[in-house]
Amino acid sequence: MEKKGNKTLNATFIVVPRFNMATLVSLIEPMRVANYLSLKELYSWEISSFEGPVVLASNGMEISTVTPIETIKRQDLIFIVGSWGCEHYARRELTAWVRKQYSLGAQICSVELGCYIVARAGLLAGKKLTTHWSWLPGFQEQFSEIEVSEQLFTINDKIISCAGGFSGIDLMLKLIRDEHGSRLSGEIADQMLYHPPRSGGSPQRQILGRNSDELLPLVAKTIKYIEQNISEPATVPELAHFVGVSQRQLERQFNKSIGCSVVQFGLLARLQHARVLLIATKLSVREIATASGFNTLSHFAYAFKNCFGRRPSDYRMAWPESEKKPSWPGTLSRYLENLEGKAKRSL
Repeated sequence: MEKKGNKTLNATFIVVPRFNMATLVSLIEPMRVANYLSLKELYSWEISSFEGPVVLASNGMEISTVTPIETIKRQDLIFIVGSWGCEHYARRELTAWVRKQYSLGAQICSVELGCYIVARAGLLAGKKLTTHWSWLPGFQEQFSEIEVSEQLFTINDKIISCAGGFSGIDLMLKLIRDEHGSRLSGEIADQMLYHPPRSGGSPQRQILGRNSDELLPLVAKTIKYIEQNISEPATVPELAHFVGVSQRQLERQFNKSIGCSVVQFGLLARLQHARVLLIATKLSVREIATASGFNTLSHFAYAFKNCFGRRPSDYRMAWPESEKKPSWPGTLSRYLENLEGKAKRSL
């Protein structure tokens, strides 16, 4: 497709404190390289905030910002870039500003947890949305009427969403290709040493460095079913019946591929789900236990502390103000290491 756009597109990045710096850079760099390779300025941008002239990113770096302008030019693109704490960030000035810009004709792109702000502005009805996979359960709990999908990005006319991280590069290459052609977007990818660019529908995750295509189909199918039925977990015999193999074969292949039993993996999936609900919602601990497939509160509390080292009630903030940096102890790799350690100690 040949170049078709001739106007300079003006982009505004609204950053919320503790935003992801790498995500912001991944969105800006393709535009910078587009200008570098072109005879004219194709893109301009500014970084804005309602939090003052300096905003702190999650990696401790500070970035200078300007106050958002009141009016926009036609074809402007606005990115709402939020990460840690954005699920509770409800500044009315920002919500009203986003709603106004949308009514004036701007495209709005929610980035990572910026989806909460766009949702509160009432702009997502009937739209398909994505956000970072680890926060999807919390967003779904608060905004159950909004369709969400775990993929890299979505484009719905005036509403766009991006999962964050380096999916920002994929999104921008797509937008540049649509506006200026595949030749330019291809040269940008070459300059950035970024190959191959991924489509919006590409999956966000791999499991221990392997995507679902590299796992045995029955293992990948089992994992997907477990994650889609957190509140009503299936038994191993039910899972084996679902994928069409014997219980013994399922356990053997699951252990070989993942490194733990089906039951152990299912428990971690439910605990990770509960952790996000604790952070992102106002549900009680008991309600979260039920939503995460635990029959009793005591079992949930014991399993949670055993996995994360904290009581559920102590995990209502992902990044407490008193801590310099956040942590996520509930990774699959650490979980497997703990299981291996317990096995060795029992010998």
